[in-house]
This record gives sequence, structure tokens and C-alpha cells, in this order.
Amino acid sequence: MKIATWNVNSLKVRQQHVIDWLELSHVDVLCLQELKMPDEKFPRAELAAKGYRSWCAGQKTYNGVAIVVRDGIEVDETQMVRNIPGFDDEQQRLIALTVDGARIVSAYFPNGQAPGTDKFAYKLRWLEALAQWLKDELHAHPKLALLGDYNIAPEDRDVHDPKAWEGQNLVSPEERSAFAKLVELGFVDAFRKFDQPEKTFTWWDYRMLAFRRNAGLRIDHILLSPDLAQGCTLCEVDKTPRKWEQPSDHAPVIAQID
Repeated sequence: MKIATWNVNSLKVRQQHVIDWLELSHVDVLCLQELKMPDEKFPRAELAAKGYRSWCAGQKTYNGVAIVVRDGIEVDETQMVRNIPGFDDEQQRLIALTVDGARIVSAYFPNGQAPGTDKFAYKLRWLEALAQWLKDELHAHPKLALLGDYNIAPEDRDVHDPKAWEGQNLVSPEERSAFAKLVELGFVDAFRKFDQPEKTFTWWDYRMLAFRRNAGLRIDHILLSPDLAQGCTLCEVDKTPRKWEQPSDHAPVIAQID
């Protein structure tokens, strides 16, 4: 099964990009973030016409996540989750489904704005609630994949200029500690399971020719439970859609699980 995650930064703007990339990549499961649209606007019919079923937790203007699954793959909706159970939150940031026996979680982590702000405090609370929920979820679903835009670059090698970013949002010690706590639950960073080219990133600012200069960050991740990680044979970043006209500022991350 080939799974992927992609922050599309407005599905209304990037709908055709998603359809084109599904046909190009042949992924079986695609987790989307930052839909920026309510549920009723989600293009279910358009995706169905291309052979994909979809589930979403949408929100007008901001946030929103979805899971898109190729036809013919078994999906159990009975335990579908929207947002972190027990965490009171109006922002639509998480959806979970069981797909072909594996628990798939699509998550759009809060950005945080800057250390010391209310938005940063909210991010840390959200991360703590996520870790607590995942601890229980792993017991119930030993095969679990957490895919999404984490808004965290976990190591200096995930940052184009670590010195310039030192202490800033996305790379702060608090955020990196929260990422490490997720790994400590037993997860494996699928990307780091393999030798990778240096300076491989998933996000580049639209400004200052950042993509052309490869001035990016690796903030989109696929964490796998041990049961899934042992079957993971590939994980890579596909920069192709970032080169298209009017692209998302993120590139998809793909993992192959046999």
C-alpha cells in the first residue's frame, strides 16, 4: 500500500493538482491538510470520478483535513474520529480511519506563530493531547500511521539554515521535544528509515525564491508504528507538484508499505 501526505494550502485552488497528482503517483491513500473549505464544498464527486472515496473534516477559510482512498481498498468507518477526543477544539485538525486494517491519521498540527504567544501555547496543549490520545490508539491499533503537516522540523538537518532559524517557531526546543515524545511512543520516522539526499525539505516559503534556492524545512512527516515500519520499503518527497503553476508551498511525502 502506498500512502502519502500533502498540505495543499486550499483545496479549492489546488483541486486539479490533487487529481493530477493522484493519477501521476498512483498512491492508494492520500492524507490532505489545510483544505480551507467546509465539508459541503469538498469535491467528493470529482474524486469519485477518478476512482477515489474520501472523508473529510472541513472548515471554512482555515484548517481542514481529509483522507482519500482508492476504490477497492477496505475502509472501516465505524471508528472514524474527527479531532482529538477529549480535547475541546473548534479547529478541524485531525481525522482518523481504518484502511485495509491499518489506522490512518491525517493531522494538521497548529503553526504556533511564535514562542511565547497564545497560539504557541495552544500548539503545545494540542501536541500533548495528541500524544495522550495516540498512546491509547496504539494499543487499540498496532498498525498505525500518523501523516500530516506537523509544523515541526525535528532536527537541524531538516532546516536549510539552522543558525538563522535557531529559537524560532517550528524549530524551538519545546516543539522538537514534543516531536521526540511522539517517537518515544514507539513511532518510526519513515523518512529517516532510509538514506536520503541532504537538504531534502517539504516546505518552501513563497517569498524570496525560496524553492528555487531550496531554502526550505522538512515539516511534513509520516510516523509509523513498529508493525507498519517493518514493512516500509520506501519514503520520499515528491517535489514535482511544487514546480507546477500556482502550487502549494508544500510537497507530498510518500511511503510504500508492503
